[in-house]
Amino acid sequence: MAKVLIVYHSQSGNTESMARAVAEGAKAAGATVVLKKAPEANAEDIITCDVVAFGTPNYFGYMAGMVKDYFDRVWATVRDKMANKPYVTFGSRGGGGAQALESVERICDGLKMTRIAEAVMATRKPSDESLAECRELGKKLAKPEKGQKTPGIQEPRL
Repeated sequence: MAKVLIVYHSQSGNTESMARAVAEGAKAAGATVVLKKAPEANAEDIITCDVVAFGTPNYFGYMAGMVKDYFDRVWATVRDKMANKPYVTFGSRGGGGAQALESVERICDGLKMTRIAEAVMATRKPSDESLAECRELGKKLAKPEKGQKTPGIQEPRL
């Protein structure tokens, strides 16, 4: 079964509850789960996992600074080791759109990772429906299908 890494940041607890729901879904499907807040995660975590989920709130139209810090810290070590590694994104927002998740996806595209499911985005406190979507996302992470891929960012945003 897959080793799933979930890296996230949350100040209000909204994205954290989503991360825990993703973890529940993956565990229920038989995966080994490593759940880490972004400041605690390191390059070895992402190198040794089979699949990864990134969770972030939308702060001013961008990913949380702690998630960006994670990518900054691991980039040089992992950039040639992530090709085709499956990933998904999830997060929360107060208003605005899904730009935070798109910014994470741009970095993953740069790492040549493969997005295997559509992102889950909740507005403010995640609803029961959003948490159920996160658990389903976790199940997909536990059993990524060969060749499974959804299109990432189609073109650069200016």
